[in-house]
Amino acid sequence: MVCAQVVRLASSMRILTLTPFYPCASDDARGCFVAEPTSTLQALGIESCVIAVGPFYRQRSSPNGHPAQWVRYAAIPGGLGLASSGVFLYERLKARVRRLHLDREFDLIHAHAALPCGHAAELLSGELHIPFVVTAHGLDVFFTAQVSGYPGRWCKNVAESVYRSAARVICISQRVADRVQSLKGANATVIHNGVDQQRFSPRAAEAEAVILSVGNLIPTKGHQLLLRAFAAVHEHYPNVSCEIIGDGPESSNLTGLAARLNIADKVHFLGRKSRQQVAEAMRRCTIFALPSRYEGLGCVYLEAMSAGKPVIACRGQGIEDVIRDENNGWLVSSYDLNSMVNALSTLLSDKELRRRIGDAARATILGGFTLRHQAARLAQLYKECLA
Repeated sequence: MVCAQVVRLASSMRILTLTPFYPCASDDARGCFVAEPTSTLQALGIESCVIAVGPFYRQRSSPNGHPAQWVRYAAIPGGLGLASSGVFLYERLKARVRRLHLDREFDLIHAHAALPCGHAAELLSGELHIPFVVTAHGLDVFFTAQVSGYPGRWCKNVAESVYRSAARVICISQRVADRVQSLKGANATVIHNGVDQQRFSPRAAEAEAVILSVGNLIPTKGHQLLLRAFAAVHEHYPNVSCEIIGDGPESSNLTGLAARLNIADKVHFLGRKSRQQVAEAMRRCTIFALPSRYEGLGCVYLEAMSAGKPVIACRGQGIEDVIRDENNGWLVSSYDLNSMVNALSTLLSDKELRRRIGDAARATILGGFTLRHQAARLAQLYKECLA
């Protein structure tokens, strides 16, 4: 119903999208949560001019097929640089954006993350006299977890100004919205990320005996808890293996832990994979598990649910908006090994339970969490901001 209404309401609209996250040749999953709904919006009569940005000191990115202009800007490395990055980005973009606006006017600016893009959007909005919205993608909405001390307080002040000035702050879950709404004057709206339900579709054949995890190899993702739980159950399920897709600074620690737990031959660290390879891995796995303890929402959970898999995630995270425990997914407590072991054991021992939860997971996605649903909600929000 929402989608149909938006198709009727949306006229030609032009959006300037500013994002530090966008798919590139070396990583087609980075920023897919920005690129994919942007493409879907086109079918609703909304054109997006995307400018993907990055500081000069990071490796230059190459496009991978998603249309965008790529811009590098001057910035000071480190936390102090993050606080000032929006001003530097604005200075780098303003002449380009003026030309684009003169050629064909933008109706609205959509920035992803308050720093640097939200701050640059706030400055461009004042110059062009058009509204802007900003999406908060993670739990660290004020950047104080990333940056400490005086630079962190500076980041917080800038982020607060962005949120108060925005026509709307788009939050990917209620957990994120709760943090934004702690700031008086911020107008927050929850719009969950969507899934390409065709790419992440169920597999007709029997799934392999694989526990799959997908995520950056960093401590907060909970891979150590997963490995310890797998070590506790693998003797009872000798045909089950564990596959971990992703890379990051925890790689050597995790491979070492697998060796110490005597499960190295059963755990396969696959590194970074393409979007399509991740989809194939999700379609053939038995269970998807990522006990992350710091997750604004987690697109990988939605993707695995779309593939019809029982998903294990942690309580207290954004995914609680979507998962109903032991109905369309499974929730465990952060750091709780017994809870994780019980989840794996219960699901591995009961094929019918896995099927029932997987079917309910797929139905949940089709009922409200596809790219089409996300794009329709974004289109409606844009229209409200321009009313």
